[in-house]
Amino acid sequence: MTSGRVLVSASRLLSVAGVIVVVALLPWLSGRDPALSILRARSADQEPTPAALAAIRADLGLDAGPITLLRRWFGAVLRGDLGTSWNTGRPVLPGALDALAVSTTLMGFALAVACAVATVIVAPALRAGLRGRPTRSSGVGASVLTSVPEFLLASVAVIVGSVWLSLPSYGWTGPTSAILPALALGLPAGGLLGRLLADAVSVSFTEAWVTTWTVADVDRGTLARAVLRRAASSLTSQIALVMVGLLGGAVAVERVFAIPGIGRSMLGHAQSQDLPALQADILLLMGVSVFIGVAAQAARRALLGRSVHDHAVPVPTARVAAGRFPFVVPAVAASALGTMVLVGLPRDPFATTRGKFLPPSLAHPFGTDASGRDVLARVAHGAAHTVTVSATVALGCVLVGLVLGSAARVFTGPIEVTNAAPPVIAGVVVASVVGPGAASAAVAVLLVSWAPLAAHTAALSAEVAARPYVAVLPTLGAGRLRVLFGSVLPAVGPAVLRHGVVRLPGIALALAALGFLGLGPQPPSPDWGLVLADGVSTVERAPWVALAPLVSLVLLSVTAVSLSSAVRSRRGRRSTDGPAAQADRPTPVSAC
Repeated sequence: MTSGRVLVSASRLLSVAGVIVVVALLPWLSGRDPALSILRARSADQEPTPAALAAIRADLGLDAGPITLLRRWFGAVLRGDLGTSWNTGRPVLPGALDALAVSTTLMGFALAVACAVATVIVAPALRAGLRGRPTRSSGVGASVLTSVPEFLLASVAVIVGSVWLSLPSYGWTGPTSAILPALALGLPAGGLLGRLLADAVSVSFTEAWVTTWTVADVDRGTLARAVLRRAASSLTSQIALVMVGLLGGAVAVERVFAIPGIGRSMLGHAQSQDLPALQADILLLMGVSVFIGVAAQAARRALLGRSVHDHAVPVPTARVAAGRFPFVVPAVAASALGTMVLVGLPRDPFATTRGKFLPPSLAHPFGTDASGRDVLARVAHGAAHTVTVSATVALGCVLVGLVLGSAARVFTGPIEVTNAAPPVIAGVVVASVVGPGAASAAVAVLLVSWAPLAAHTAALSAEVAARPYVAVLPTLGAGRLRVLFGSVLPAVGPAVLRHGVVRLPGIALALAALGFLGLGPQPPSPDWGLVLADGVSTVERAPWVALAPLVSLVLLSVTAVSLSSAVRSRRGRRSTDGPAAQADRPTPVSAC
């Protein structure tokens, strides 16, 4: 146990150090002169003469190189000094702490919204289980929520909140300023958590102890609390990852609402190459991420109690039934998306007309954009690229998550640190090195999106390894690799794959967000992110411009999630994972 804790601690320290080193090398990896970026940030009108650039290099010691600068910075950190900003000359720690406090407050409000949404989604599954008929729904409501871009929700909230509700829509003056951005962040997060927890509750109702408690006439309230505790035990890591994502990943929302949070701060410092300020932001965010990760592990151990140590984690004994017609929802959603694509493909996505912002009509079912281009044509032509890239990235995340999550102690640090890095920051780093584009956006999203799947794999693997039929395998002569590949991975693999499908719309949204911020495909590409960016900027004048890509994302999400549920239920596989899906349970004989 002691060696395991040492390994986990070392993993965290090395991961944070690795991120700091990469950040320190960023100006030199990008090939851009950091002195020029600093000059532009200090005074955009000043002429970048050789003398001015040389003065900046001499003042900041840039000629010493990144290794010397990093060594000096690390020595200052040990003395409690995180340095001074290259752009303003002020100490970076007070500003970073203020930004972290703002983002933490916003995260608290957003988490409250997410919990409320998750409660509504979980309630039907809990009622069905208490009636003795645990059922997995198609997840349409949760899919719709997770597929709506946060930056689009933020843009709509600005209009609705400022015009109709007279709520603060820009800046940060206190808790009232958090209402609208909390809704924009909390609704998608609540849809994801609600979907995962609803599946967990349905599967938990099939475990043998529930039957025992029911026969013993345990009241429904006590049974419901016990089932929720069992279901939440394997979701603590997911809740922690969502919290960290809300803390540092709210870059687009903070940008729309002009909130001085740590996500927006990191983006600005990365773009201006203000190295000390960026390092301070990342160091604080990584510290909070590690703290939340440790708290999540402690909460999981508390929820499971002695069952893990006693190798007595319960195993589901029956499959969760689907609805009467499980394939109806995915068929309808896929047909609608396919119809949109087929109708739009014959149209020219680059042709312009004389009519700009034309409303929907027979000639233009989704209207035209600011350049007079047919919105339906652009969405249809962008569908193949967006869906293909999103599916490829999702599959890559599943594979990486399975591999790294199987060695959880070694990769605890990378999992927590990677999740703390928003896709936007990863996009800035990748775009700085190789330039903006579709490929760099896909790489950036892949670099940060595998962490939730790896954390899920680690949690499920620990549960499966603690079950009696798996715990006995080493005494029967099975080695670690044989247990891993013969019993653990076959049990958790389908669950993680299903989780990857649930994450598919989120990956598509991350790609769209990078396009929205100019870090993905470049105009005039018909990428959904660019189409959404055009729609967001004109949502008050021409809301139909954003309607087509939004509907496409919703249909993609509903198709993927509901189809995975229908296929799993149709095959009638047994549950073994608890939190996110069902998986086959290998027998000790087949595992050996």
